Amino acid sequence: MQPTVSDFIISRLREWGVERLYGYSGDGINGVMSALRRADGNPRLIQPRHEEVAAFLACAHAKFSDTVGVCVATSGPGAVHLLNGLYDARKDHMPTVAIVGQQARKSLGTDYQQELDLMALFKDVASEYVQMVTEPAQARHVIDQAMRIATARRTVTCVILPNDVQDLPMEDPPMEHGAVFSGVGYRFPSQVPATADLDTAAEILNSGKKVAILAGAGVKHALDELIHVADLTGAGIAKAILAKTMVPDDLPGVTGAIGLLGTEASDKMMKECDTLLMVGTRFPYVEFLPEPGQARAVQIDVVPEALGIRYPTEINLHGDAGATLAALAERLEPKANDKWRKKVQGWIDDWWEKTEARAATEASPINPQLVFQSLSSRLPENVMLACDVGSATKLVRA
Repeated sequence: MQPTVSDFIISRLREWGVERLYGYSGDGINGVMSALRRADGNPRLIQPRHEEVAAFLACAHAKFSDTVGVCVATSGPGAVHLLNGLYDARKDHMPTVAIVGQQARKSLGTDYQQELDLMALFKDVASEYVQMVTEPAQARHVIDQAMRIATARRTVTCVILPNDVQDLPMEDPPMEHGAVFSGVGYRFPSQVPATADLDTAAEILNSGKKVAILAGAGVKHALDELIHVADLTGAGIAKAILAKTMVPDDLPGVTGAIGLLGTEASDKMMKECDTLLMVGTRFPYVEFLPEPGQARAVQIDVVPEALGIRYPTEINLHGDAGATLAALAERLEPKANDKWRKKVQGWIDDWWEKTEARAATEASPINPQLVFQSLSSRLPENVMLACDVGSATKLVRA
């Protein structure tokens, strides 16, 4: 049997390292579902009870695995259901690819059953790349572009597949003018800011007497460098919610989360610091940050549009968190006085005492804080816990 366009797409995703997809079947995506069955579990299809959950699962996959999450849905209402989970991925900057079905090409534009303008529907959530495959020779570069852009820009992309195209025999692009031959693969570069900017940032941090660090998801692969800079500057480390699992709470100087679900220690540190270093975060809640003018601020981020967007920074460092922190550390002078770090640690110790006391408070039928405190000591090493709220959580199979 000659491979179909769907067979090629599944094999191409395999080349990109995709091991599982999250999706729900429907007649608008039957060709892809048949190809997944023929693939014999490589990649594997994970089927939740609803397309919305499939998109949330793809986003979670990207968060936990550092690889692109892929979700699959049928046309019309199935495609619409993906949007909520895809917006979650977009707002959290998680690389996610949506593959959605569409009605046959010959019926498009006739208000056919379950026909929607999917290009328009996904144009916002997948604004970096949304394309419809209209002939077999196009499938190669559309899949490659969707995967590469999602990975490199940490965003959502979308591929739309009319159901008749899914079952067409696959054809390679012809060797002629106008054809495109694309390839597989992308690796992030290690980017370091200009020397003059690093020198300026180091001067600010060296002159600060009460340094605070706000860490976000961008520190995921830069923990050692982050801790080293914190030790050199005598800083405490507060965590935006996406960094909660990335910086251990039991490290010295870690004040815990910041914001609506944050700790008193983080709040006090931000209210008293005179210098702020923001690393890999777009933390949005201004009321939990220092007053403008209170602190001299430095920000590190690999995404230029994230720089200077939340706090009036004095210098912005456009670069990879690990490489930039390492270069910055070479210019830092160890703080001779640890008075500030001890004060921060005192706030941390007080906070842990309060949480223990709150967990011990009697309640009927049970104190939820006691549940989590008791669970924490019983969990194995390197365990991953995930939770969420909202209607989608009611649809996940137990």
